[in-house]
Amino acid sequence: MTMVLQLRLPAVAAATGRARVARTLAKVLAVWLGATSSLSAQAPNAHYRHQGLAPPGAIGSAQLRRGGPLPGYFQPVEIRAPKGTRVSLAVNGAFDEPQPAPRNAGLLIAPVYRLKVANIPGYEGQEVFPTIEVIDRLYPPVGEHRRFPIPIELTQEDLQLALEGKFVTRVIYLEDAGTALPILDKPDRPNWYDTGPGENPLLEADRWGRPLAILRLGGRVPEDLERPGMRFLNGCPPFSIFQPCVAESVPAPAEADAEPQRAAMRPQRAAGGSVRR
Repeated sequence: MTMVLQLRLPAVAAATGRARVARTLAKVLAVWLGATSSLSAQAPNAHYRHQGLAPPGAIGSAQLRRGGPLPGYFQPVEIRAPKGTRVSLAVNGAFDEPQPAPRNAGLLIAPVYRLKVANIPGYEGQEVFPTIEVIDRLYPPVGEHRRFPIPIELTQEDLQLALEGKFVTRVIYLEDAGTALPILDKPDRPNWYDTGPGENPLLEADRWGRPLAILRLGGRVPEDLERPGMRFLNGCPPFSIFQPCVAESVPAPAEADAEPQRAAMRPQRAAGGSVRR
């Protein structure tokens, strides 16, 4: 199955021959979005040369070879999962202490990060070991990087498919501000969609925005759960831990002019999503 996750981002799952695209919001200032939009208008998208099922790490490494301010940058991500789920990151040949989702961390572009996801609702006692590959970064205002992490969402359906032995790939992308629909995203509205059978999720994500990260889930588990080994953990690439930025509370406006003030207080953001196959 293949899925594309929209920021509004895309994701991919292949074993069933289906493809799905998922969308997720990436919050960015309007000024930055305008600059991004003009840059995208000058140069065509280029991820279409890659396939969504390329070996983990291949696409991110190709991005580094293209140059730019990518090497050494720890891109903030927020790993989301169903309530009660606990997520561990790989450190020094083992997984660290599991913590409740969401988990926030800064990941380098190109390395493949292995996670352990446990205490999954309805599947307690079973574990999933997905990977995250960041293939591009966001460009927030100076000092504001914590406010704009890439959302990496592990849905209940994705985790269930992985436990059933299916392979799911979710491509997260930042939606093009110039073509995004002017609608307000809601927490209860799906922010992903499936691609069609045989579709390239990276091409689909590129069509609607700029691919940022790839989440892969499958039935692979380590031979030794206590000592997974550096090969299974992809060498335990370094990451940084950061606390998410908490927005300051704003006094509620009077009811008569509530809506105009609420609109003014809303952070400017770019819709995003993901594509799943």
